[in-house]
Amino acid sequence: MNTILRKSVLAAAGLAFTGGVFAGPALADQTVTASPKSTGVAVQADKPAKDKLIPHGVQGEQSRIPLNGEQTGNVKAIVKATKKAGMDERAAVVAVATSLQESKLENLGHLGDRNDHDSQGLFQQRPSSGWGSVEQITDPEYSTTAFLKGLKQVDGWQEMPLTQAAQKVQVSAYPFHYAQWESQAADLVAEHWNS
Repeated sequence: MNTILRKSVLAAAGLAFTGGVFAGPALADQTVTASPKSTGVAVQADKPAKDKLIPHGVQGEQSRIPLNGEQTGNVKAIVKATKKAGMDERAAVVAVATSLQESKLENLGHLGDRNDHDSQGLFQQRPSSGWGSVEQITDPEYSTTAFLKGLKQVDGWQEMPLTQAAQKVQVSAYPFHYAQWESQAADLVAEHWNS
């Protein structure tokens, strides 16, 4: 019985070895050609920590939308403007979540009768409220910088829940709606902060 068991184990080992020899080069080729993102190790180290992006936890149910190329480009513009303003990843999360609520990350022009007064751009800023000209507030870098300038003026915004910090800048009729976008905003900032 020992002999039969031993032969079975050796046969299985031989098959495993043979399979490894033939599969090895194929797997090695895949490893060489795989992108760094597929390994997860190097990319994860470069991503901002979740506790830095969402230091207070999310409030309430979270919403998510799929993004098209224009919306993704606007996320990148918000992240770039945040870095240029010398602000951190948390500021970018607040800005992206605000834009998700205000415009679904679309750089909206005047919507006619459907428009909220004269609100336009990623953050639905109003020329009549002093945010800038139409040309300025429909420029993603300018509108983000204007939003961040307002955020900087909020004492203790870093310690506030996202929806409260956004509301202090935006003065929305729906102040708690910003909270629903925090998780997606954090994921987007993590993805694009170092890209």
